[in-house]
Amino acid sequence: QVRLEESGGDLVPPGGSLRLSCAASGFNVSRYGMSWFRQTPGKERELVAGISSTRGLTNYEDSVKGRFTISRDNVKNTMYLQMNNLKPEDTGVYYCKAVTVDAFGTYQYWGQGTQVTVSS
Repeated sequence: QVRLEESGGDLVPPGGSLRLSCAASGFNVSRYGMSWFRQTPGKERELVAGISSTRGLTNYEDSVKGRFTISRDNVKNTMYLQMNNLKPEDTGVYYCKAVTVDAFGTYQYWGQGTQVTVSS
C-alpha cells in the first residue's frame, strides 16, 4: 500500500524550531521529486519547498529562504523539513507530496498533513 505519513508538527513560540518528517511506504522515494506544501484556512495549498529526485536540487518559497531546509534520506525513504526561526505566518497544515513521471503517466501521492502552530 502506497502511503506518505507526516509527523513532527507542534505548537511552538515565535523564534522556535521544528523538524517535520515525511515517511514513505509502498514505493521508493529515490525516483520521486518531493515537496512540502502549507495550507491555511480559506487558502489553497502553497508550495513551501521542493527537492528533486536525482541531484537533490532544492527550491524554496521566498518567505522561508534562509530559515527552512528541505532534505531527503533515500535509504530511510524519508523526507525532512527543518524549520528555524519560526514566525506566526508559518502556521498551517503541512503536507508532503511525491511526484514522478514515466512513459505511462504521472504518479503523485499526498500525505494526510501535520499541524504547525506558531504562537506565543
